[in-house]
Amino acid sequence: MNTSIRASGSTATLSAAVLAAVAACFSLPAAAQAPAASAPAHGAHSTHAADMMEGQGEGEVRKIDRAGKKLTLKHGEISGMDMPPMTMVFTVKEAALLDRFKVGDPVRFKVTRQGASLLITELEAARR
Repeated sequence: MNTSIRASGSTATLSAAVLAAVAACFSLPAAAQAPAASAPAHGAHSTHAADMMEGQGEGEVRKIDRAGKKLTLKHGEISGMDMPPMTMVFTVKEAALLDRFKVGDPVRFKVTRQGASLLITELEAARR
């Protein structure tokens, strides 16, 4: 296929091969043009290694919500998560983890962060 350009009374013809070569000089490689169909969108997988963190800490039970599977702890620094001491609410993996504790009990726990969610996966009594 030839493309003709008419400029100031003369006709210039460029071949499709020349046009393709020029276009190739200014285009991105196919891999950079669009994400692969199998690649998830950014933030689509909460289990991505960069999004998932695990840590452990010690604290004191401040409130128990068995129906909501939530536990409020006043905790020290949580190692592995760069989280300073504070009082906060956690979701527990299993409501049965809460059955052995009451407000004021010292506890040791393991927690997993998946995206913005914090989940206590292990909970045991700690020494005072």
